[in-house]
Amino acid sequence: MATPRRRTPVAAIVLAAGKGTRMKTRRAKVLHEVCGRPLVYYPVKRALEAGADPVVVVVGHQAEEVEAALRAHLPGAPLRFAVQKEQLGTAHAVLSARPSLRGFDGEVLILSGDTPLLTTETLRAVLRRRGRAALAFATMTLENPTGYGRVVHAPHGGPALVVEEKDATDQERLIREVNAGLYCAEAAFLWKTLSRVGSKNAQREFYLTDLVALAAEGPGAVAARVPPFEAAGVNDQEELSLAARALTRRLAERLMRAGVTLEDPERFDCDEGVEVGPDTVLEPSVRLRGATRVGAGCRVGQGSILTDTTVADGAVVKPYCVFEQAVVGPAALVGPFSRLRPGADVGAGAHVGNFVELKKTRLGAGAKANHLTYLGDATIGAGTNVGCGTVTCNYDGEKKHPTTIGERAFIGSDAILVAPITIGDGAYVAAGSTLTEDVPAGALALGRSRQVNKEGWVAAHQAAQPAAPAARRAGARRPRRAAG
Repeated sequence: MATPRRRTPVAAIVLAAGKGTRMKTRRAKVLHEVCGRPLVYYPVKRALEAGADPVVVVVGHQAEEVEAALRAHLPGAPLRFAVQKEQLGTAHAVLSARPSLRGFDGEVLILSGDTPLLTTETLRAVLRRRGRAALAFATMTLENPTGYGRVVHAPHGGPALVVEEKDATDQERLIREVNAGLYCAEAAFLWKTLSRVGSKNAQREFYLTDLVALAAEGPGAVAARVPPFEAAGVNDQEELSLAARALTRRLAERLMRAGVTLEDPERFDCDEGVEVGPDTVLEPSVRLRGATRVGAGCRVGQGSILTDTTVADGAVVKPYCVFEQAVVGPAALVGPFSRLRPGADVGAGAHVGNFVELKKTRLGAGAKANHLTYLGDATIGAGTNVGCGTVTCNYDGEKKHPTTIGERAFIGSDAILVAPITIGDGAYVAAGSTLTEDVPAGALALGRSRQVNKEGWVAAHQAAQPAAPAARRAGARRPRRAAG
């Protein structure tokens, strides 16, 4: 019986120390977000998916913020962090990770922290491509290779070296095959060879690309062609927007393959990690953010924004709703123009209508609040109807107080419920009432001032007014002041 081949361990180094001056912002480049995640999240995540353990992130500018962001989005992942105190080039950045990989004997992937479109399949392809060579590196062919290192091949066809643009000759600048900034090397070769990298170049930096020439001198280097749109880095705000659009399109295609209908995929925004069930329809300009989950057979109307929200099967969200940390139950109907704030929980088959706002409120199964209403810190029983203009006055200027409404109650329009207050099952509240005391089950509560009609009041009021000056009644105008 053949002995199974031992899998070579894989580690990864992600370079994320740079500031990114071309972004023109105070934030480090790798912290700019694409589809709800910082740029650096994507290469780290893909390296983990490709089997890298550990992943060492080389940080520098805003190091603490970068580490905090990655740990928040990838809790429990085998991450390590190495600080590059001086920005002396990519080879120097990789050397900064060496203490974090002390004792590791296997393959080392090296990735750039600004490549959000890189796929797990591409990383695996580079790992396979290395074979028995000491180094494999990714290349891509560009129509306009300006700014990239050019790949120069030896006469026999293999890669001989990578020449950075500032060091290239006019002839070398015509080469369209460029370095993609993705490497796979044996750990022993990597650390031994990096000590030979110098800084005799136009930028006086230690180039990681020098590994190609040093590998070609002995154990050999191989090139792995990768799609240009995957490996291209993000360097400015325009490239950030293009990457966001491309990644969103990729997420949209994944949803459509899973049975979701996107009426206009080009007008759809979605964060990484969002889930949507089959037979759900997403209308144009919908945005799904954070940890949002939308069930099967739902419909989300145009212009709606859902953040960290769960929508159960069969629910309908009408256009232009804004939800945050909310729950919408099965077959519920919400909108249009509804706002569900954190803690809002709409029960099965319940209705929340136009210009209704819920905050930390549970609306029971089949309950309705259809118009112009604010319900905060409230628990509302099943089958209760909340009339137009109702307000739960939950805040006394210092503390929040709860409102509890039982099942099958009827709250008339323009009711003001001053919390803390409890309204029992089946109770009725008359329209226009302001209530400050509890209402027993089955009772009718009226909190109005008594209406008084004064006959002939309007005519008497007008007759009592002083007569207006004659000039004003006639519309006379004051004479203009003479010139000079």
